[in-house]
Amino acid sequence: MGIYRELGRNPGVFRVLISQLTARFPFGMLSIVLLLHVQLAYGDYTSAGVVLAAQSIGQAVSGPVSSRLMGRLGMGPVLASTTFLCALLLIVIAFVHLPLTITAGIAFCVGITTPPVTPAVRTLYPKLVPGNQLAGLFSLDAAAQEIIWVLGPVVAVFVSSQFGTAIGLCVAAAFMMLGGAWFILSPSVGAVKIPRASRGIGAILRRPTVVIATVVGFFFVSSFAAIEAGIVAAFTPAGDDAGHGSMESGIVLALFAGGSLVGGLLLGHRTLRPWSMLLRITGVLAGTLLCLVSLNIWWLGAVLFLGGLGTAPTFAAMSSIVSSTVKFSETAEAYGWVGTGQLVGVATGSALAGIAIDAAGAHGAILVSAALLLVCAIVAASCMRWLPDLKGRHIEPLPETGTLNIPLP
Repeated sequence: MGIYRELGRNPGVFRVLISQLTARFPFGMLSIVLLLHVQLAYGDYTSAGVVLAAQSIGQAVSGPVSSRLMGRLGMGPVLASTTFLCALLLIVIAFVHLPLTITAGIAFCVGITTPPVTPAVRTLYPKLVPGNQLAGLFSLDAAAQEIIWVLGPVVAVFVSSQFGTAIGLCVAAAFMMLGGAWFILSPSVGAVKIPRASRGIGAILRRPTVVIATVVGFFFVSSFAAIEAGIVAAFTPAGDDAGHGSMESGIVLALFAGGSLVGGLLLGHRTLRPWSMLLRITGVLAGTLLCLVSLNIWWLGAVLFLGGLGTAPTFAAMSSIVSSTVKFSETAEAYGWVGTGQLVGVATGSALAGIAIDAAGAHGAILVSAALLLVCAIVAASCMRWLPDLKGRHIEPLPETGTLNIPLP
């Protein structure tokens, strides 16, 4: 645990960490709030799935493109413009009732304007701490990210159940604006310049590690979105036309978040071996499968806490894999693809869960989550030969230039 004390001695690290967490927090709320808001407005979960799918398509388009633009226009201008537009569109969805096709179009624009905070901060980290502390920073960031993906829905359920889904969307927009401004105004954001990548957009996908992290991240996060929707459905009383979850679901999801935080702090900074990611994913899968035994609140909380122990360490592994295998000039775009995979995973998992809930109730969503995690584990197992072995190595980007050996006459 001493690694975290060492991190605090680097100027600006905790400000960047907390501010980017605040700016990214709405992304953990949006899948549940939109699911509940659209279900209330149009009367079924399938309509909510359509809106979430439209948002995911927009995010798929925007992630690598907006990340690439940061190398051309700078982090500040790109982050500021996307943050403002995305928050404004969320408020429109909250208060203007429109035909489903138009709402889906606005949701697509929400995806297009999603601020590229994740690739920005992951690009900053290697410049804030020395290489021997980077694994610890990724671990701490992964634990914080779990607050976003797991605790975010708790806030979403609480606000939506107590004050309505429109207010839930406004709270998400407020987090986005305030956190985004705090992060953008951090001195580190203005000091670090991302050099222009020498290769065209998409060329980074020739690196197997970037593709692996993107695909694993997609299935991993989509499984969380599915089980979160299932937990909300499990504790939503029959005949509740508002579609609001109950506080019981918030308790279960908070325990899930607690397990992830503990796992991230205790395990996430450990040396990454090629098999480490598979082992961590398997632990989460075991906890998810045990949810099928009973929908009792304390049983679900206990097994998800245990499963959550592998969650943040898996995210830390993804970050370490990318940072240790790409050049600094390509880091932003690489994390853009990884972030796109995760954000699309949130929307996709929620959409699939919505359909499963309509067909089979809460158990259907949990089965969807387990199936997605199983695919995630299969991908991690089949790709181990491409994953780096970081035992005895520092995590740092590859050099921009290589050594050219010129034979002597």
